[in-house]
Amino acid sequence: MSAVQKTSESGLTPAAAPPNDSPLVKAAQGGDMRAFEELVARHRDKIYARAFSMMRNEQDAIDLSQEAWVKAWQRLAQFQGDSSFATWLTRIVINLCLDQLRKHKRHRAESIEEMDEESGGVERQMPVVTINPTAGLERGELRQRIDRALGQLSASHRTVIVLHEFEEMEYKEIAKTMGCSIGTVMSRLFYARRRMASLLADLKKAES
Repeated sequence: MSAVQKTSESGLTPAAAPPNDSPLVKAAQGGDMRAFEELVARHRDKIYARAFSMMRNEQDAIDLSQEAWVKAWQRLAQFQGDSSFATWLTRIVINLCLDQLRKHKRHRAESIEEMDEESGGVERQMPVVTINPTAGLERGELRQRIDRALGQLSASHRTVIVLHEFEEMEYKEIAKTMGCSIGTVMSRLFYARRRMASLLADLKKAES
């Protein structure tokens, strides 16, 4: 398997119509390594980008995306096609990133903001008022600003934004994936959206 390459794309915006991976997946499940290498070539950039969007560290993203490919090969027989191959693989790398973030979390104290959010009081402020400071931006410029803003969020806030906004996961699925309650997911998403809106507005002012 070729090494996972990093991409210049942030991976935060939808791509064009995805290729049909089914023939390659079927061949790879039969032991065809060339077919699997073609799957790697098709999806390695997105998988790296997703890992980087969560970890904000180039080496961690490379290591975890590479590990995701290894696990995908090992578990390929378990893939039943209930979702797309790309979605299945993305879930693998997300879980690896979450495991790594939990390890990091054990070695550092939670911020005051995160402790406040866990109190649960913020749910009473739902729904969130949407603020769009990026109207009219070119896609590439918007993607860069979103990427910079994500880098300034805490790990838990960044993760819930990535899972809900970019992976389009429901609250229940996010709660299961992150090992927390639905209320905590809602709370984190509220704070994350508010913080992102503030950061994007500040970035727009700074660059204008």
